[in-house]
Amino acid sequence: MKSLLLRSTALVLGAAALGLSACTTMTSSGGNYNVVARKPANPNNVKVKVSLENQAVYVMEGDRPLMVAATNVGLVNKPTPKGNFHVTNKIAKKRSGSYGFWVNGNSIIPGTGGVSKGGHYVGYPMAYWVEFLPAYGFHQGFVWPVPRTHGCLRLHQTVAPKFFALVKIGTPVSIAQSQPEDQTIGKNLARPTDYNDPDPPSALLTSDRTFAPPAGPLLE
Repeated sequence: MKSLLLRSTALVLGAAALGLSACTTMTSSGGNYNVVARKPANPNNVKVKVSLENQAVYVMEGDRPLMVAATNVGLVNKPTPKGNFHVTNKIAKKRSGSYGFWVNGNSIIPGTGGVSKGGHYVGYPMAYWVEFLPAYGFHQGFVWPVPRTHGCLRLHQTVAPKFFALVKIGTPVSIAQSQPEDQTIGKNLARPTDYNDPDPPSALLTSDRTFAPPAGPLLE
């Protein structure tokens, strides 16, 4: 499945269908990547900076880094948009309207959202969705060390819920080729190594268990 959806076509955000983004994501079975996320003194002062070159996301409160993490950015021909944006939507349990499964009894068949194959359609999980443009956003998924998405920004499964907790509707998002933080807090950024893990079972991806919140407090 991953060779079809993540290696060959890298199906991630780029279009919308049925009001949902055309985005696939997988939940890594490994939890070997973790970063510290600090609670802001004033949530209204939080801002997000993304470096496409360093594939890094910096959540800042003024000059204070609240969280620094690796992210996965868009391919050259399907780039992540550059510019200054704001968070426009947050959905913790979002699913794709374009890529997912057709579930019929005990049968679970990969498919698209546009053509019925019998049973009912369940979109791929896009947990902790944070939108900054229509059909573009941050969400949980495999974070590869090279550009691999169709424009969205993937965050590791241990990072996405923390990012979701740090931002709110209206939080500024700056996306550029590089950021000044690349030469300081982002210079030796640790990166996930579980991006090549086997796919989780289809039964998990089609159930609400895939959205189970992590244990313990998210922010320090």
